[in-house]
Amino acid sequence: MLIGIAVTLASLWYGQNHGLLPVAASAEAELVDGLFNVMMTIGFGLFLLVEGTLVIAAIRFRRRKGDEGDGEHLEGNIPLEILWTALPAVVVLGISVYSFEIYTEMGGLNLMNHHASAKPVQLAYAPSSDSQHSSFPLLNLPFLAAAGLGEPPDMTQVEPDVTVNVTGLQYAFVFTYPETGIVDGELHIPTGQLVKLNLQAQDVLHAFWLPEFRVKQDMIPGEETTLVVEATREGTYPVVCAELCGPYHGGMRTQLIVQSPEDYAAWVQNRVAQAGPSTAAEAVAALPSQAATDAEYLAHFTEPMQLSLEAETLAQLH
Repeated sequence: MLIGIAVTLASLWYGQNHGLLPVAASAEAELVDGLFNVMMTIGFGLFLLVEGTLVIAAIRFRRRKGDEGDGEHLEGNIPLEILWTALPAVVVLGISVYSFEIYTEMGGLNLMNHHASAKPVQLAYAPSSDSQHSSFPLLNLPFLAAAGLGEPPDMTQVEPDVTVNVTGLQYAFVFTYPETGIVDGELHIPTGQLVKLNLQAQDVLHAFWLPEFRVKQDMIPGEETTLVVEATREGTYPVVCAELCGPYHGGMRTQLIVQSPEDYAAWVQNRVAQAGPSTAAEAVAALPSQAATDAEYLAHFTEPMQLSLEAETLAQLH
């Protein structure tokens, strides 16, 4: 009983103090962290029980000096085997139900009708039915995409406070605020407000990852995906591409600036007051037509977490 109490207390403490996660900066992060902490509590308790049993057995039942006899022959213990099979099954089932609830609350089970595509998808390298042709023609097959997290169920009746269109391209993120016409290379959002991110890829697959928000969403060429987040902590956090998108994938990073509603409003007012293109299309049209060299294009990756959106990068919107 004392051992059980000690294991329980140690597991509960470690489950809340493991220090394995970055700071939680969103309401979604609190949900994910709660699930993770429960899993760490259970996992650490099982670790102590299993490893503790092994250590105790190795010490208590070790071969004594001068003992050359055979060990006791054991046939097994059916009740014990039922116990150590049933308990993990119950634990796994409980975690499954809990994770299902969290995933649903974050919009994971929303099939996102904007993902459902009645148009066919072309699959390359499909074998031809004509054996005389050595090439592999494209086949048109029905396709239904439901990529990761979407809008939480309650978002069907609640309008977001801020909407941002996010474009991923090799190798940068472009953020467009449709209500104000702001185009930027970093993301600014206020705390305590629902922010809807409409994600799309310009060229290849990318993944929009906010580690401190505990959310990640695929960016798919030709399809729009969605993330809805609510920031709870002011600060500056990384935005990372988590999908191998090319040789400079590691440099596809920028920053998320979480501000108070007042500071965010001031930032918006300041940006709107600045002269310059009001849309991404106008910004692209204002660029010189001369193509940038590789060195010029990659220059903005020389400093980690570069915030400015270079003209060469914006030109890739073409």
